[in-house]
Amino acid sequence: MRLGLVVNPTSGKNTGRRIGLEALTLLRAAGVEVLDLSAADAPGALEHGRVAVAEGSVDAVVVAGGDGMVHLGANLCAGTGVPLGVVAAGTGNDIARELGLPVRDAAKAVERILEGRTRAVDAVRQVTPSGEQRWYLGVLAAGFDAVVNERANHWRWPKGPMRYNLAILRELPVFRPIPYALTLDGVRHETEAMLVAVGNGPAYGGGMRVTPDAAFDDGLLDVLVLHRLPVPEFLRVFPKVFSGTHVAHPAVEVLRAREVHLEATGIVSYADGERFAPLPVALEVVPGAVTVLA
Repeated sequence: MRLGLVVNPTSGKNTGRRIGLEALTLLRAAGVEVLDLSAADAPGALEHGRVAVAEGSVDAVVVAGGDGMVHLGANLCAGTGVPLGVVAAGTGNDIARELGLPVRDAAKAVERILEGRTRAVDAVRQVTPSGEQRWYLGVLAAGFDAVVNERANHWRWPKGPMRYNLAILRELPVFRPIPYALTLDGVRHETEAMLVAVGNGPAYGGGMRVTPDAAFDDGLLDVLVLHRLPVPEFLRVFPKVFSGTHVAHPAVEVLRAREVHLEATGIVSYADGERFAPLPVALEVVPGAVTVLA
């Protein structure tokens, strides 16, 4: 067995490197040939990984880190037939957790990888105007949550969750409902909303079950729309996302589709916690696009 390994050293408050190195040691001790595909940044790791996959020099790709690393792995493996292994070492680990994979346990993760059992899961594809394919596995955020992410990512201080908490406090007083146009399997909807999320999986952001009934293998996307609300009511609804009970609120609508075209002005979407694409964006679910070692 030849594995390509990508480690994010900063995942999970810098535990990614420790757990990644532990996984590397365990794999090599088991007689596995491991090719280190890590790089100084994500684009470099993508380039290393794409070359390895294209040349057939690895039997599987393993990523060590959080949802961002799973996102990177999906972009390496989707549509190729090369399996993806996950050593979950991030802060949120929503995708790994929802797939039933071990979290922050290198030994159990390596055990799963060595067993070699696989599960085919859906992935979401965007084809850019230049023809590039971009993929995600979990949830795409395109509302208040994306606005907060975009603001926080322009700040260099503070680090960690506090940066996002401060971004929320900064954004709330000035946030206004966003005019959207959504086209779902050819049917157009127009609305003003506080939040729109397109879920292939149920959760994002460290346990927020924003699309709680989404499944990784049903060939459908769950599109959650939180329609226009006064900000105080929005603040009452939003915490319920951790239990998934927000979907019972009358302002929440969940629609399902295979293809989603999402339009809004001035919004940059985030998928699997990573900056994905400015709207408008066209998405389609591709059944069984990624094979996960699970």
